[in-house]
Amino acid sequence: MNPTIELLKSHRSIRKFTDQKIPRELLLELVRAGQAAATSNHVQAYSVIHVTDPAKREMIAELAGGQGYIASCSDFLVFCADMKRPTEASERTGAKVVRGMTEQLLVASIDAALMAQNVVVAAESEGLGICYIGGLRNNPQQISDLLALPDHVYPVFGLCLGYPAQDPDVKPRLPVEAILMENTYREEDGQVAAFDATMNRYYSERSGGNKDTDWSRNLQPLFDTKLRPHMRDFLVKRGFEMK
Repeated sequence: MNPTIELLKSHRSIRKFTDQKIPRELLLELVRAGQAAATSNHVQAYSVIHVTDPAKREMIAELAGGQGYIASCSDFLVFCADMKRPTEASERTGAKVVRGMTEQLLVASIDAALMAQNVVVAAESEGLGICYIGGLRNNPQQISDLLALPDHVYPVFGLCLGYPAQDPDVKPRLPVEAILMENTYREEDGQVAAFDATMNRYYSERSGGNKDTDWSRNLQPLFDTKLRPHMRDFLVKRGFEMK
């Protein structure tokens, strides 16, 4: 395989970082690489908040569920879905802008995710480690207030960046046969059970035999409770009415 494919397949989440700082120009290059990602109709419906204030990073770490690496990584970015900039730009041309459409929410969220993944690949190509922080959505209003986000902008997730101080194994993924289908959807036919066995071995080896779980059991907290039920009301208040 070529080096790009090998890099993509070697991704790990890094949660321990050295004290070495990312050079400012490298960080800017990573963001520029992010901007080169595909974007729906060239809308570029994202903004990135570089959180440099240590106190704010400590507060975000707590709001995101006590994730201390938000404070200890070299740089922390918050990727925001931003429909404020493009709708206002269109409005200045005389367009009668319709706000709050569900498609606008999807476009902005997808644009932000595509941009962030470009940043991640660029960062890992430079030997950096990363960790996505979806825990921002635990307390999205407090995060928005802390970062002074206006209406029609919401924090999708955060991203820790830094030089790794750990070397974890690559976490297994479902076999490609389980997720790659031809022409029509194919019902699950046994790959999940096999993958559960793979993940059980992975967790056992990683924990020295102290963790007995698998992929399916790890999904329970996502589906046996109403996960982040506040998000819909929060998004509507931000101007993403999902009309």
